[in-house]
Amino acid sequence: NEFCVIGAGNEFLSDCGFVGAVAGDGSHAVGLFWRQVLGWPLVWDHEQETAIRSPLAGPKLTWGGVRPSGKRNRLSFDIAPTPPGNQQAEVARLVSLGAIRLGSDPGESGQIVMADPDGSEFRLLPYP
Repeated sequence: NEFCVIGAGNEFLSDCGFVGAVAGDGSHAVGLFWRQVLGWPLVWDHEQETAIRSPLAGPKLTWGGVRPSGKRNRLSFDIAPTPPGNQQAEVARLVSLGAIRLGSDPGESGQIVMADPDGSEFRLLPYP
């Protein structure tokens, strides 16, 4: 759902703020992929649904189900890993975790377009 109201007594979102979770379609493997990419702990792993959350708190990022074929995922991430370093080394790290390099941004922004294991695109931003 684009916007979902969770009923009282829901334990999954009980320790979150006003925005409890950002949910997207994706396989179990995608949740595990993003856990490794961001270094955030897995806080939910149940019946093909996964969720990760920053160790500093905040909303959860969740995945469940299968992304419909031919349909673009509503979630799209731009990541800028820190500390600054070699962008090509970061591409290699992401590929080793299961990402696919799709190309570079044609606008000469220095962004590299990649896809997660389910084929959902994300962009690796350039280092300053």
